[in-house]
Amino acid sequence: MASVTQSETRLTIETMVKLANALGNGDLDTTRDTLVDAGFSGAEEASAASVHRVTERMVAILPLMTELPDLDVTAAARTINKHLTTLPISPAIVDHGGVGPHLHWTPAAATFDDQVLADVLMSLAHELCDNGTDRFGRCAATDCDDLFYDGTRNRSRRFCVNPRCASRTHTADHRARRRANDGGSSPKSGTP
Repeated sequence: MASVTQSETRLTIETMVKLANALGNGDLDTTRDTLVDAGFSGAEEASAASVHRVTERMVAILPLMTELPDLDVTAAARTINKHLTTLPISPAIVDHGGVGPHLHWTPAAATFDDQVLADVLMSLAHELCDNGTDRFGRCAATDCDDLFYDGTRNRSRRFCVNPRCASRTHTADHRARRRANDGGSSPKSGTP
């Protein structure tokens, strides 16, 4: 069974990947909703300016996020460490919200954007120490570059969260196999 910290780390990484995909696709207006949906403390009450700063800071680390599937641990750690030095990190064990004891990385007086960025970077740091960059991937669909985090036991994930990516790819693969088995002839009109 995963600890509260391991569960929070995974949830934070999955949220970070979702934000990175949205921001990378030019959607700068989903930050608050994404953080609220993921249960980030203070996301609902944060001022518009604070949420805007989170968006700006996530855009600033977007190059790291998009490169993670291709980076080795040393390069990823170097970049994460560089970003961590800019944050007021002061870890403390807290117990609130009914989730049990867990870590907060910033002091209670830290700005909302510092809190979010510290959570993101520390979750990445934990992931690098535990699994390297192996669980970060890029969608295998030919027309999608979205990132994903592979939480499967056998690390077999190939597609982002958009179900159409897997469906289109599997359909195209199936049709290619059928054509190959049929000697290269194309399917007749009306045949799926």
